[in-house]
Amino acid sequence: MKIPKRIQPLVEDGLIDEVISPLMSGKEAVVYIVRSGSEILCAKVYKEANKRSFKQAVQYREGRKGRNSRRNRAMEKGSKFGRVQQEKAWQNTEVEALYSLSDAGVRVPKPYGCFDGVLLMELITDDEGQVAPRLNDVSMSAEQALEDHAVIMQYVMRMLCIGLIHGDLSEFNVLVDEYGPVIIDLPQVVDASANNQAKWMLERDVNNISNYYAQYAPELLNRQYSKEIWALYEAGELHPEAELTGYFKESTQTADVDTVLEEIKAAFAEEQQRQLRMQVPS
Repeated sequence: MKIPKRIQPLVEDGLIDEVISPLMSGKEAVVYIVRSGSEILCAKVYKEANKRSFKQAVQYREGRKGRNSRRNRAMEKGSKFGRVQQEKAWQNTEVEALYSLSDAGVRVPKPYGCFDGVLLMELITDDEGQVAPRLNDVSMSAEQALEDHAVIMQYVMRMLCIGLIHGDLSEFNVLVDEYGPVIIDLPQVVDASANNQAKWMLERDVNNISNYYAQYAPELLNRQYSKEIWALYEAGELHPEAELTGYFKESTQTADVDTVLEEIKAAFAEEQQRQLRMQVPS
C-alpha cells in the first residue's frame, strides 16, 4: 500500500521496511501493520491535536510534570512552542507507560520507541497469527469471564502500585490472545497521586470492565473491586501480589466533628500564645 506521509520518515531512516495495511482508526490515532526487518509490528500514528476527538485531554494531563521547567512554563502559557511540547509529552506518555507497566508485570504491547509522533510497538496476535481480537468481540464461558476479569483487576492494581491509572479502560482497550488479556491505548494514563479525578477514573475503569464481564458472570455486579483497591492504596497497603476479593465494607463510623474542631481551636490558641511570647522583649 502507499506509505502514509507521517510514516515516510521512518521508512527513510530504515525503521520500517514496509507498510502492510491499516489496522484501525481511533479517536487519537491511526494504527498500521508494518514490517521492520523480519518482524511484523504496529505503527501508531498520533493525530494532531485539532483532529483528535478525545475531548477531556486536559483532565488527564492534570498533575503531569516534565523535567524541563522551561517546557513546563511554555505548556502552561499555551505558546506555540508550548503546544508543540505538549504534543510531544502526550505522545511520549504512552511509550513511557508501556515500558513501566511491562516492568510492573502488566501485559501490554512491547514498545520499540516513539519517532516523530509514530509509536512502534508489538503486534498482538492470536494462536493462528492473526491480529488478536478486542475484548468486545470475544464470547466466553462464565468460568473464563471470572478468570480473565481477575487478571485485569490484578493489572489495574499493579498499575496503581506504580502510581498509574489507565483512565479510559474498557472492553475496547483490551486485546485477547491465547495467553489472556492485553491492555492497550495508554496516552491518557493518569498520575494517581497528582490528579484530583484519580479515584473517580479508577472506579470508572473497574466498573467498565466488570460490567462487560458480568454479561457472562453476573455475580461480578455485586463486587466492589475499585473501592477495595483504592482503600488499600490510600492506606499504603497496596502491593503487586495483594489478593483481591471484590468485597468491601464501607466504614460506618461517623467523624467526631466536635472533637476535631476543639483540637483545631486548641492548636490555634497555642500558636497565638507562641507568637505573643516571641513579641515580648527579653
